[in-house]
Amino acid sequence: MELARLARDGDESAFAEIMRRYSPRVFRVASRFYRRREQAEEAAQEVFLKAFTQLGSFEGRGSMEGWLTRIATNTCLNLLRSAKRRPELNVADLTEDESGWLDSHLADASAERYQAVERSLVAADLAERVLGAMSPEDRLVLTMMDGEDAPVKEVADATGWSESKVKVRAFRARQKMRQAVEKLLGRGKKAER
Repeated sequence: MELARLARDGDESAFAEIMRRYSPRVFRVASRFYRRREQAEEAAQEVFLKAFTQLGSFEGRGSMEGWLTRIATNTCLNLLRSAKRRPELNVADLTEDESGWLDSHLADASAERYQAVERSLVAADLAERVLGAMSPEDRLVLTMMDGEDAPVKEVADATGWSESKVKVRAFRARQKMRQAVEKLLGRGKKAER
């Protein structure tokens, strides 16, 4: 790719053009890992810094977008690993709406009092909290496959994992998520007694 060659040769405007073209894609990848916009923007900046320093390794065999997606995925995973952000999820941490949502699904009679829109928003927030307690790799595979309906091949290309590893990781991540929700439901029942 001509832009990559120019940027490698020190043309700053060529790298600025790479950033302009691909920053939406890099930001989307970072947003899979970070809920807050500021964190996603910081991660995207880190991705472009790494891309700039690693331009010599881009051989042009694949697409620039694919190369940047892989750097973005690995950078975000490494940032999360180094931050060791794996908080324990507790019922006490849930908002009143989230606790209400859990309660309403334990008792069918109370489920009717919630409107469909409120239910989906609270459920989405609860899912986000459960995802937040999972490892970055598990969160990524679930977000891409279940949240964005990405095919296994796309997840494999983005992460550098084999397709079989993606399938196994997704299976195990779904099990962990199910166990986390069941644990919350179990704690919710104990708290009522």
